[in-house]
Amino acid sequence: MTSAMPATIRALTQQDLDAVVAIDALTEGHARRTYMQRRVTAALKQPELHVQLAAVDAKGLAGYVLARRTVGEFGRPQQGIGKMLMDALAGYGSRHEVGELRTTAAWNQHAMLRWLESVGFALSPDRIVHCAVGDGYQAERDDALQLGANEGPGHEVDYGTPEGNDFDRVERSHCDVRSMRPEDLPQILRIDRHITGRDREAYIAGKLGEAMDDSAIRVSLTARLEDSIVGFLMARADLGDFGRAEPVAVLDTIGVDPAYAHRGVGHALVGALFSNLGALQIDRVETVVAPRDLALLGFLYDVGFEPSPRLSFLRKL
Repeated sequence: MTSAMPATIRALTQQDLDAVVAIDALTEGHARRTYMQRRVTAALKQPELHVQLAAVDAKGLAGYVLARRTVGEFGRPQQGIGKMLMDALAGYGSRHEVGELRTTAAWNQHAMLRWLESVGFALSPDRIVHCAVGDGYQAERDDALQLGANEGPGHEVDYGTPEGNDFDRVERSHCDVRSMRPEDLPQILRIDRHITGRDREAYIAGKLGEAMDDSAIRVSLTARLEDSIVGFLMARADLGDFGRAEPVAVLDTIGVDPAYAHRGVGHALVGALFSNLGALQIDRVETVVAPRDLALLGFLYDVGFEPSPRLSFLRKL
């Protein structure tokens, strides 16, 4: 018994077109001569971008492969274009006294992680935490008063009884959360200066301006007690940043006047945020926290946040 002659591989030529069309028709169920002609012609015009090979045996064309070198298809960076853009961004930052570039990516976006490393980013120590809106703190479900074991339904709280934390409970129950307004800026700046020790008027005013211009993108809230603003929160809808496919809210800033700490102000703000995001059909909220800010991390975990699968990256300029 004689063994069959093995096939040999060579470049596909124009003369192979009829055989290619015939094999393709057997595979696809119909002839695609025009398409195949276009592919072969394109390869002859731009051989540097195409690889077309034929497998030939004693009977003629036994098979073929049509391949094309990708330059920018499917989101691939075009011959270092991404690096050129990143270098331009870094140059802009340096000229404008920006100290660092920051971004985030999911831990399993391996191609993106390799690219970030190649353009100078390193893993940041900051923690990204997130929360599903439906799983977060809700005042009507998780009682802002944080009732004790003998309180609640069947054990109603009597504010007239002499308990050491009566004032705290009353204050929590009357916390008024409303949308931020331009005239709130001075009181918000006062709280922010008290917390951070810095004057961030340009930053806070910019966020407030965005909230006034586009309420569909910004959710900015204030909390009032004793007819004064005692806390504030600023968040924004992220409609696709960092390659995300679904809309996500990003919590930019939250602050509570230290004189009103532990009165449920922060819980009331976050509860109202989750309520507003649910109305906007946004399912998740995330934020970035410095690892040394243990008090803020503890608060966020308490209202339903948990570690995110996204990582934070930093490039110093």
